[in-house]
Amino acid sequence: MALEHHPAHVLVPERDLGYRSFEIRTLTPHIGAELRGIDLAQPLSSEQDKELRRALHDWKVLVFPDQDLSAEQHKTLGAHFGRLHVHPQLRGADMKHPEILPVITNKDSLFTAGDGWHADVTCEEIPLMGSMLYIRETPECGGGDTLYADMCMAYELLSEPMKQFLSGLTAIHDGAGPYSEQHAMGIGRPAPGEDYPRAQHPVIVRHPETGQKLLYVNSGFTTRIVELSAAESRSVLDLLFRHVESNPKLCCRVHWAPKTLTFWDNRSTQHRAIWDYHPHARVGGRVSILAEARPSA
Repeated sequence: MALEHHPAHVLVPERDLGYRSFEIRTLTPHIGAELRGIDLAQPLSSEQDKELRRALHDWKVLVFPDQDLSAEQHKTLGAHFGRLHVHPQLRGADMKHPEILPVITNKDSLFTAGDGWHADVTCEEIPLMGSMLYIRETPECGGGDTLYADMCMAYELLSEPMKQFLSGLTAIHDGAGPYSEQHAMGIGRPAPGEDYPRAQHPVIVRHPETGQKLLYVNSGFTTRIVELSAAESRSVLDLLFRHVESNPKLCCRVHWAPKTLTFWDNRSTQHRAIWDYHPHARVGGRVSILAEARPSA
């Protein structure tokens, strides 16, 4: 009997690169695109809105160089796409802009947030639709890039028996580990009176707009597959985490410069910040947009 092999390649469908409201340069054949000729400080026209949403669905990670944004303009841009999220660390904090999560690493940092593969805040009942990171300062020495991985392709690269096995399984996503001060991704303690968020989501979900199936576990937040024993769960999750970490074909790499904004679909991607620039600094802030519903299979 012939054995079914792990697929080596995924056929990437051709996408329409004809846009009227901006110029586009793709970073890879399937994930990541740089957009120029659009000023994100200005209100989006109906055509820009339509084309940006199409580009986000097709390329998952959109990079906008040379954007001059105030904090209010950053928030207004995010709010155009949905209700803004306030990070657990900032809920109840006395801040002028609690919707903007500071992303700051310098010579005094013990770690950098995001130094590990993850999708943002999947530990909440309704996670994020997308995130917009705006970088104001980059390391003088270079470095500080971010890797993004395509979770639709990660799913497609699984063998058919593995896809069938994972279908119908659910997993726990827990903020207690990543948000603890001791963790490499550490953000800090939750706001007074709140617990770390924790939620249960399908292992394989469908993107609510494109209908594509995608792998929805990440090493930052996913701690347990509910339907398996502890030992089985650990083995399967480790396999899936390695599947993402060891497949460079899944990834694009974003090179930051001051005044760059990157908007990514948090449902269909994972990302990892590269801390290769100590003792230099990288400074910015992130606005995140809530999804309209829980992830579903």
